[in-house]
Parts: sequence; C-alpha cells; structure tokens
Amino acid sequence: MTQGIRLDNLTYSVDGRTILREMNLLVAKGVNRTILGASGVGKTTILKLMLGLLKPDSGRVSIDGHQLCDLSEGKLIKVRSRIAIVFQGGALFDSMTVGENVGYRLLEEGRPGAEVERVVREKLSFVGLEDTIDRYPAQLSGGMKKRAAIARALASEPDYIFFDEPTTGLDPIGVYNICNVIRRLQAEGKTTLMVTHDLETAFNVSDRFSFIHQAKLIFEGTEEEMFSSDLPAIREFLEPTDESLFTRK
Repeated sequence: MTQGIRLDNLTYSVDGRTILREMNLLVAKGVNRTILGASGVGKTTILKLMLGLLKPDSGRVSIDGHQLCDLSEGKLIKVRSRIAIVFQGGALFDSMTVGENVGYRLLEEGRPGAEVERVVREKLSFVGLEDTIDRYPAQLSGGMKKRAAIARALASEPDYIFFDEPTTGLDPIGVYNICNVIRRLQAEGKTTLMVTHDLETAFNVSDRFSFIHQAKLIFEGTEEEMFSSDLPAIREFLEPTDESLFTRK
C-alpha cells in the first residue's frame, strides 16, 4: 500500500474561478513539507481537500492508498482520523478549559475519564502547558493558544499533522516555541505539512517545499533548490523588489 497523502491531477474551482489546476502532490510519510505561496493562492484549500472536507472537480485524493472518493462516510472518518489539523486561529472552544479542549475528541469517542486525563496531561506537558489545564482560552496568550491547539491535535495520536499558518501574529518567542514543538514532533516520527508565507518558519522546520502560483504547482524541492530557482514568481517571493509594490496576485 502506498504510504502518504497524494493529490493526483486534481482541479478545484469555486464559482467558476479555478483555485487549483491539475495538481500533483505527494506528502510522503516521514518527509516534512511546507506549501508556500502568496496569500489567497489556495494553500489552505489543499489541506481541506486532503481532509476530504472539499471535493475536487476532477482528479483524486488518496491517503495511504485509500482514495477518498471511493470511501463511505464511516470509512472516510476512520481514514481521516490519521490526520490532525492545527488551524490558524487555534479554534479552541472558549467555553471549555484548556484540558477539556484537549480531551474533547477522546471523550466523544467514549474513552474512560482516567485515560483522557492522562493523555491530556501528557500532551499539554509536551507543549509546555501542563499548568494551564484548568484555564480558559481567554486567559492564554496567542502563542499559548496555538500550543494548546497542537496538544489537542496530538491527543488522537495522528500520523500526519497539518499546520495552517501556525506562527501568524506571534512574537519571536511564540514563533520559537511553535517551531521547537514542530521539530520535536518530527523527531518522534510524525509527518508534518505546513502552509504558510512565513519563509523563516518554513525553512526552520521543513525538508521539502512546494510553491503554488496562479493555481498551479510550479516548484518542488529543497531550500537550496528553491533559492537556486530562476522562476520569476519564486524570485519575487523570496526577494521582493520595488517592482513588487502593489502587484496584484
């Protein structure tokens, strides 16, 4: 069975506007990848397609050899459980404590309370937030909310973890903490996929890079290969000039 998440010749559009065109992409197990591109280019859409939250116009999505379009809703939920996503804003439930947020999915699955508490404390400890278990999201800083969201994602022991702009709006300490957690996850064998336009964060945590421009995947490779690229869209993204000012993407 093919290990990894694949997009094969995938096209997706909204209201007649093509967001992604003939996309081929592999997120192989053990390879930590970042998808780069300007804001609004369709990076987050790729994550939603991989999760089966959106359906492509054509082409297919497969997870570890399972084509999502062929699965019943029950089987789709089971396959999708191998993936966790950390949303840009954290998406914590404001009415729940941090501990309740982290353990929410496990409780929904009917896990015993003692097991849920053990997992919650373990995952909060992993991200350095064990002492926040009884606090509410409103009592946390932006960086702490993101780390709490990571702990919640880890509670179900996923194989793949998606990060949607994980360092947006954070101060340097917050960025450092998030990057540190992501690298530790990778050291434990988790496969990470991040979408961002933050180059410093991307190069800090990823091995491979994909670049989206005008609905198409125009580059795949390493950081060194990216900086060696002579593609105009990549050169402008890496080194904006005065000519880039107010350019419509």
